[in-house]
Amino acid sequence: MVIAIKPKLLIERQMCRVRLALFSNRSNSLGSQVQFSALSFPPLRLSPFTRRISALQNTSKRGINIMVSSLPSLPPVATADPSACILDAFRIAIAKRLSDALSPLTLEQAYSGVDYGKKGVDFTVALPRFRLPGKPDELAGKVLADFQPDDFVASITHDKAFLHFQLNTANLIREVLNQVHTLTYDSPTGKASYGTNESGKGKKLVIEYSSPNIAKSFHVGHLRSTIIGAFLDNLYKACGWEVVSLNYLGDWGTQFGMIATGFEKYGSQEELKKDAIKHLYDVYVKVSQDAEADPDVKIEAAKWFKRMEDGDETALSTWRFWRELSVNRYIDEYSRLNVSFDVYTGESEVGKEWQDKALKRLEEMGLISDANGAKLVDLEKWKLGKAVLRKADGTSIYLTRDIGGAIERWEKYKFDKMIYVVASQQDLHLSQFFKMLKLMDFSWADRLEHVNYGMVLGMSTRKGTAVFLDQIIREASSVMHDQMRKNEEKYNAVEDPETVSREVGITGIKIQDMAAKRINNYTFNWDRMLSFEGDTGPYLQYAHVRLTSMERKNPHLFPLPPPSQIDTSSLAASSHARDIAILLGSYPDVVKVALKTHEPSGVVTFAFRLAHAISSAWETLVVKGEADDDKARARLWLYLCARDVLGAAMRLLSIRPLERM
Repeated sequence: MVIAIKPKLLIERQMCRVRLALFSNRSNSLGSQVQFSALSFPPLRLSPFTRRISALQNTSKRGINIMVSSLPSLPPVATADPSACILDAFRIAIAKRLSDALSPLTLEQAYSGVDYGKKGVDFTVALPRFRLPGKPDELAGKVLADFQPDDFVASITHDKAFLHFQLNTANLIREVLNQVHTLTYDSPTGKASYGTNESGKGKKLVIEYSSPNIAKSFHVGHLRSTIIGAFLDNLYKACGWEVVSLNYLGDWGTQFGMIATGFEKYGSQEELKKDAIKHLYDVYVKVSQDAEADPDVKIEAAKWFKRMEDGDETALSTWRFWRELSVNRYIDEYSRLNVSFDVYTGESEVGKEWQDKALKRLEEMGLISDANGAKLVDLEKWKLGKAVLRKADGTSIYLTRDIGGAIERWEKYKFDKMIYVVASQQDLHLSQFFKMLKLMDFSWADRLEHVNYGMVLGMSTRKGTAVFLDQIIREASSVMHDQMRKNEEKYNAVEDPETVSREVGITGIKIQDMAAKRINNYTFNWDRMLSFEGDTGPYLQYAHVRLTSMERKNPHLFPLPPPSQIDTSSLAASSHARDIAILLGSYPDVVKVALKTHEPSGVVTFAFRLAHAISSAWETLVVKGEADDDKARARLWLYLCARDVLGAAMRLLSIRPLERM
């Protein structure tokens, strides 16, 4: 079966081969153990095969613009793409059996009914879903009549209204490994692309997430938005979308009046230089305490903010200085989390023009009422209550600025979709915001989407003294560092234990956050986060490190021959190899499902299933100590492909995979 690669990628693929050839004589090292790519899909890294690139080009059946499979040719299906997911070829083969036997069922209709199976079954078809005349037993009999195993399907089992299909094991393993390797190291784009697709090609996403408040430390309340938002950012890129990521900072409002009022009393230029974020936050806490005892403090703060809104340069220059210090600190915080943004924007950058136009349009529609000078919009008709759009003193609030900001973003980006990653506590606010844009007849208002999430409960240091992310990360790093030191031999082999311990700690934080459905609240648990047992972040890192160590521990097997010269037939007898292969083959579908649900938990679950399958295989699919080098190479290739897919899943989750720990 010939899997064509699109013609416009020919030049890129040719250049990719030239780059690989140029690199073929470099060191066998896969790179420093603590050098990570911040990108979800890193540039091609040198595999064991690139050191034999000339042999690969001379002996492989693949041409420059095609990937050749030994499987027979199949008819195309519009929703399938075997060049990106080889399991689609097996699904097409199953669908063809169904459509051939069950007229008038079309190939496309049959394909839509081929689902992943359960409990050891590769694929399952529920016959009633096709709404064909005849009983399920009769339909099953037609499919089973004269069945003979072929290159795709080894067996079919009839179970009541279902047909269960088992794939040809030898072909399954060989084709999956070949595709994983090709799209990781010899991708037409020059980047590792296994698991990616082009479903969003030509579309643009604007995504707003994290959005902490200026002059306040990065609170863990923003953690979930950051983690989920970074995942969605990576996910849409993996599906071919052009993504513009925005960090919409809370950089405008009366809190700046509070800080300015309190800075005269509690501020210190020396402390400001040491740690601006912490010092401004301390000032805010102290002046807020003053305000509880003295109402005049809030009055003075409101006057200061009014000066900012009126364009008073003295007030604005102070605000700009604090904003710059805060943004610089945030950039450092995000870098540690392996998160970056295309644009740092904020409420302050929303022009008054569209805020005023929005208010005027809603007034013309008869939706605005006056309450002691404040402007309210009445959304009771849609069971969304009433919302304040402008305060009595004429200053704006964040709802007004959100409306103006959305209009300005449309004018600038002309997006196909805009996502707001905001906590479920803000469901009403987002619903009011979206409804007002629709009422104002903006044609693009239905392109806005709110991705919500539950709360993090009980997240503080072990002493219970803080809830700031930098303190959480420091403590996680410290505890992991102490854990690593317990094994002196392994500890001494790590070049930068502090960086490694920090990465393991951050992985623990992220995995605990993404392991369950995002709408659920969850209670942060230190012991679970730092454990190397069970479904935890450290366990995933350990699985990746162990797979990476296979190269270091088996130098006699390198360089591996090109894929076409690796005999994988011995793997067909192993149920463990089969389990790993079917999981690897399913990864492109895991990505597609995640795009539909916006759930990182599906990718996390996949990563753990793969890690468990690998762990189960260690004792039987041994590499070091296997006397038959052909078997050993096949097993090693299986493990290296598993490493590459596990690493891809971790990067999609914005986690940096480690190579030593």
